Amino acid sequence: MKSLKIGAVFAALVAMGTPIAASAATAHNVVLVPGAFTNKHSWDKVAHLLRAKGFKVTEVDIPLTSLDNDVAATRAVLAAQKGPTVLVGHSWGGVVIGEAGDSPKVKALVYVAAFAPDKGETLQKLSAGGPPTEGLKAVRPDPDAQGFLYIDPAAYAHVFVGDVPAAEGEALAKGQKPISGAAFGAPAIVAAWHLKPTYYAISANDMMLSPQAEAFFAQRMKATTVTIPSSHASPVSHPDEIAALIEQAAEGK
Repeated sequence: MKSLKIGAVFAALVAMGTPIAASAATAHNVVLVPGAFTNKHSWDKVAHLLRAKGFKVTEVDIPLTSLDNDVAATRAVLAAQKGPTVLVGHSWGGVVIGEAGDSPKVKALVYVAAFAPDKGETLQKLSAGGPPTEGLKAVRPDPDAQGFLYIDPAAYAHVFVGDVPAAEGEALAKGQKPISGAAFGAPAIVAAWHLKPTYYAISANDMMLSPQAEAFFAQRMKATTVTIPSSHASPVSHPDEIAALIEQAAEGK
């Protein structure tokens, strides 16, 4: 399996199909899945912009206790949607939407600085064989939850939200949700990007997931791709660009 060289830190911390064509109908529902080391409110700015344009937006509160649990939480939200839906994932959320995105309600998938494993791949294996990014070097075992990981709060503002105002970055650091380390060893089963039109926003200044890895995922999926001069937290620092890509996916352009 090809290594993306996105950091062997996961291994230390925890023991090409062609997409179908988009339909002409505009999706009026958007489901937003957050990544690890943050929470659903990281999507608030994007959600506000989309709601102002008439979209029905739901931010999923994934538990980050396992891939299965995160997928179940996302599928429950998708089941409540009425009509075509754009499913969006940031960072770890890309793994989640790849599993939940086979729902017939999902019109398109949008990956935002996100992992996009293929069937059988795990983040642990994808990360093996290369040096960790600066952000992954700041990942620590959570002292309050055995088996969970979090980002050192002292490093969070720099490695995760480097282009966000300091006060906002500190608030995001305090609100981060740890993720179960075992989740990184869970293999992808569905990889719905084989089945649905796909869009990808690369964060050019990402210190968590390397921009080169993001470009690999986007190219492998044959995704409609934009590159944003952003930190890993592009939904927070560049909400206009992310909202515009989601709107493009909703319209099938």
